[in-house]
Amino acid sequence: MSGTRKLAAILAADVVGYSRLAGADEERTLARLRALRGDLIDPAVAAHHGRIVKRTGDGALVEFRSVVDALLCALEVQTGVAERSEGVAPERQLRFRIGIHLGDVIEEADGDLMGDGVNIAARVEGAAEPGGICLSALAYESVRDKVDAAFTDLGEHELKNIARPLRLYAVAPTAAFLPTSSRQRGEEKQREALRSGGRPGEEGLPRLSIVVLPFANIGGDAAQEYFVDGVTESLTTDLSRITGSFVIARNTAFTYKGKSIDVSRIGRELNVRYVLEGSVQRGGNRLRVNVQLIDAATGSHLWAERFDKPVADLFDMQDEIVARLASQLNTELVAAEARRAQRAPDPDSVDMYFQGMAAINNGWSPENMATARRFFDRALALDPNNIDALEGLAWVSNLAAATWLADNPAEIFAAAERAATKALSLAPSRARAQFLLGAAHIFTHRVTQGIAECQYALSLDRNWAAAHVMIGVGEYLSGRAEETERHIAEALRLSPRDPIAHGWFHQAGFAKLLLGRDDEAVAWYRKSIDANRNLPAARFMIAAALANLGRLDEAKAAVQAGLSLAPNFTVRRFVDAGQSDNATYLSQLERIIDGMRNAGVPD
Repeated sequence: MSGTRKLAAILAADVVGYSRLAGADEERTLARLRALRGDLIDPAVAAHHGRIVKRTGDGALVEFRSVVDALLCALEVQTGVAERSEGVAPERQLRFRIGIHLGDVIEEADGDLMGDGVNIAARVEGAAEPGGICLSALAYESVRDKVDAAFTDLGEHELKNIARPLRLYAVAPTAAFLPTSSRQRGEEKQREALRSGGRPGEEGLPRLSIVVLPFANIGGDAAQEYFVDGVTESLTTDLSRITGSFVIARNTAFTYKGKSIDVSRIGRELNVRYVLEGSVQRGGNRLRVNVQLIDAATGSHLWAERFDKPVADLFDMQDEIVARLASQLNTELVAAEARRAQRAPDPDSVDMYFQGMAAINNGWSPENMATARRFFDRALALDPNNIDALEGLAWVSNLAAATWLADNPAEIFAAAERAATKALSLAPSRARAQFLLGAAHIFTHRVTQGIAECQYALSLDRNWAAAHVMIGVGEYLSGRAEETERHIAEALRLSPRDPIAHGWFHQAGFAKLLLGRDDEAVAWYRKSIDANRNLPAARFMIAAALANLGRLDEAKAAVQAGLSLAPNFTVRRFVDAGQSDNATYLSQLERIIDGMRNAGVPD
């Protein structure tokens, strides 16, 4: 039976000069290697969601869910090895080379991995310096600006048995990953600077900079400790995937575990704008998780959330809690940065981007879409290569055309595709750009290609809930509306309070309309309108459903509410959008068109 092909982040590692070390003292060398595996390497792999595919004597091949996880693990291993080597004679030190690559692999039935992705990872590892980490260009694009590390472009290299030259990047740990003694020396130097009056001002702090403090284990149940630490570590990893974020590494954050918290002092010491703290408490068969986001400069609480759930599989719960928190924090941090940008005396391209995203999150009315577009255009005028703003422009363009607000939808979708394509040319592994390109393709008669791009986006960022929704849209545009709801349910599981969930409710309702399930459609559209009253499409579609149910007075009132938001909406605009030529979809669409006309939507 042939294996399964998939995209994977592969880490390859081996010990430098192992034969020489074993030749000098084989028994002691093997004992030290086993100790490193048991005390450091294997726990680090598990903490960062890795799977050890195989060991090769003094080396290992490890698969990770993302390159971010792989690199965080590699940094933890290399700095942990360096810390254990302090005071050991250089000729007796165990040092590793580590290489990381994102590539296509084939998984055999027994779990082994084969293919070019594995071969390239092994060759990249061979190019690393002793004690160092080396990334392929594809891996680098997945982690740049997401991990607290310094990257050096090593240029293109000819690697054995690899057809084309590969660009490689070396990774050096920043202070967050230094061995404890070195880190303490650095922190003392920073404290000395602060005592001398050198306190950094807010304007010097990195945007979206945050530390996730170790969650408190309320009740002190020792058996619960691994779950509490796991939530903290996984959340740190997932927040590092947020576009433009600067997240303090786990090693540094855990130095504050069990200590009394002075948020302002932590903000100064770590040079961050935001602090996230939380607690986990188990009582009987229920688990409660509390979190709060704090402005480090003022100590004010910006956002708080609580999860209260029956205890099920703890690892599944951990994944669900972390996914939800990461999604909501993404929104809250963007909103906080947008508020700062409004106060900025001289806003730059990034400030404009944050204000554009805040406008989108306020709701998809023509006014909000126009405001967002203005901010993204201004951002790109200041910096044409601002990847965030390119993605923002693709986002607002897709939204305007997909919700029938654009006079020229084909041109607007083309603009979205151009912006997403340029973003990917600058950063090939951006999950959001992949999703936005997929959306443009799905709405322009290229559903199969678009769904594949959305699936790839999810391989890059498992928390990108909107990609699940877009796959559901692709289903109904392909005549498979009965499949849509399960994709939207998955998005809502990941991000139940997402600021754009009103749009997801709209898509679920639209699928129900196509299927003739008007009562269910009305229920979904009520949820959409309750979540955000600024989506004209929801008003016109609920009007069609109500008219189909014979509730004409309610239908006409919904039309008037819709026209107050989008006066230019007509049945002809809806029909001319032409988002699919699938025969089943077009047949199902007729009942929506009839419903809108009966409700009084202008022709």
